[in-house]
Amino acid sequence: MDLPPPWGHRWAGRLDELAIDSEALTGNPLGDPHRRPLYVYTPPSYDDEPDRRYPSVYVLQGLTGQLDMWRNRKAFQPTPLEALDDRFAADRDAPAIVVFVDAWTSLGGSQFVDSPAVGRYHTYLCDEVVPFIDARYRTLPGAAHRGVAGKSSGGYGAMITPMLRPDLFGGLATHAGDALFEACYLPDFRSAARALRDAYDGSFDAFWADFRSRPGRSKRTDGDLLNAWCMAACYSADADGSVRLPFEPLTGRLVPDVWERWLAWDPVRMVEPHADALRGLRAIWIDAGRSDDFYLDLGAEAFRAELERIGIGEPELRFELFEGTHGGIEWRYADAIAWLAQRLTA
Repeated sequence: MDLPPPWGHRWAGRLDELAIDSEALTGNPLGDPHRRPLYVYTPPSYDDEPDRRYPSVYVLQGLTGQLDMWRNRKAFQPTPLEALDDRFAADRDAPAIVVFVDAWTSLGGSQFVDSPAVGRYHTYLCDEVVPFIDARYRTLPGAAHRGVAGKSSGGYGAMITPMLRPDLFGGLATHAGDALFEACYLPDFRSAARALRDAYDGSFDAFWADFRSRPGRSKRTDGDLLNAWCMAACYSADADGSVRLPFEPLTGRLVPDVWERWLAWDPVRMVEPHADALRGLRAIWIDAGRSDDFYLDLGAEAFRAELERIGIGEPELRFELFEGTHGGIEWRYADAIAWLAQRLTA
């Protein structure tokens, strides 16, 4: 059925819906599916110019995101997929192949790292999804023509992945990505500890049993508890999969050695040891709302400051704080992806 906006969209490019069977995710500790959906957007010129090759941008979702949520519509706005298509239809000078990656887990997310408690989602992205796309689409070869973008936990993945794999990625765009952990994570430990004490006798097992027994996140403290456990599963799990919390469950008192394991994954602190990789990037977009609910605007500022300290500035670095919070910033995505495409084309 061909319907006008806001119910429908007349596509200038094409959106392919694929699936990938992941060896890296097979037998993952959470028992989550190893067969994952994948969206691939090809720009308006892709089918008309069969000899042309394109840069690629991989888009990562935030915590609790799953791939089909990209189709969610908000009042008075196109979906992110439609907005991207409109952007490339209006400006055909530097189009890109855009890959929407699913890294959902039954804890809510993966932070796009390899974790013995969650699974090998960094390996999945870098060693499986990227070759899968390169084998099936006319991508420009090499890291110089490949970027990664995302918001929140997806923005975190966009920050750390080029640091860890500069051989694969030459640019990034992060929208309110998790960074400066003492500002974005540490304040939640007190509320998580209070909720564990008052409702769950200090037990995360009791929380998860309760959470999974009822529809939705209907309790005010669900977000803090889910986030604290998921991040611990990603940042501070032992080799046998045991999850180490950075705070005492009944008091909120910091556990310094575990907290240090978290800080080692803070993008702000990762800049210095990965300076050479970062200086080799062709494009870094950083933005956040000035009133971000999790103070990720401060993380964006700190990440930018560290990049400037190691000698990265314009035109490779683009930074902006805008009027906004953590939610409702999907309107930022299309411009950032288009900017990456332009920087990664030449």
